Amino acid sequence: MENKILGIHHITAIAGDAKRNFDFYSKVLGLRFIKKTVNFDDPGTYHFYFGDEVGSAGTILTFFPWGAGLQQGRKGSGMATEIGYSVPQGSLEFWIERFEKYNVIYNKPSVKFGERYLTFLDPDGLKLELIESKTPDNRKAWETDEVKADVATKGFHNITLTLKNIKPTAAILTEIFGYQLMEQEVNRYRYATSEVEGAAIVDLVELPDEKHGHVANGSVHHVAFRVPNDEVLMHFREKIENYGLSITPQIDRQYFHSLYFREPGGVLFEIATDNPGFTVDETLENLGKGLKLPPRYESIREDIEANLVKIN
Repeated sequence: MENKILGIHHITAIAGDAKRNFDFYSKVLGLRFIKKTVNFDDPGTYHFYFGDEVGSAGTILTFFPWGAGLQQGRKGSGMATEIGYSVPQGSLEFWIERFEKYNVIYNKPSVKFGERYLTFLDPDGLKLELIESKTPDNRKAWETDEVKADVATKGFHNITLTLKNIKPTAAILTEIFGYQLMEQEVNRYRYATSEVEGAAIVDLVELPDEKHGHVANGSVHHVAFRVPNDEVLMHFREKIENYGLSITPQIDRQYFHSLYFREPGGVLFEIATDNPGFTVDETLENLGKGLKLPPRYESIREDIEANLVKIN
């Protein structure tokens, strides 16, 4: 496990209305709301975290809800275009019924790589999939009154990147991250790591003539990959720098430590640590209940709270 990428750590996307985003993911999808904080670079806006009970790596979906009037993103090349969640076998019918109830836009189930999946859009147009994984997923699901464990999401199954040419990105996955090409269907190439069972897959879709996408409302902002600690994090910093790519210094994100770089296909990648975790400033029972701020913003807490919309 040493000096290895351990699959996906988290995925961060952009949303518009904060209350609508909170309601959709915590109520309709039934994810646990594990952290309410602010964008550390823009404390006038929220940063939401959704995941399993403890905010395990591989389950964490985060959002910058930047408010009304935000320009709509455009799906295209050079971006992450689909977020896949693992769900139990036979659960898609439950989700179709639920999406009908809550007026969620979805497509009828289909199959790729031998797995049934259901595509749907969140209220901002972000494209997601629920996938009945063909390999057992033993991760413990978070339950709500309406979404029980036998149908609930287990965490990420995969992320899909759309690219004009997959080769430079595939080289990052294989030569630096230790992923392997597992399967191919037409122009979709499935890469995975054997280091973890869940959140282990990256799909690369090659579309040479696709226009470059625009990251804005309803788009994935970046994809974060997981390492266990700071030592391994800095090992990868050196490795990526030696590969010839620009990468940031280590950044303290309060709940993990991060590096950022843009892979050759244009997608913003992050590498994030497991430490220190989401209980560093809240107990497990109280995750997501209070507005948590980094120490540098505590002196202006009243001003920040006055400008943020109430969500719960």
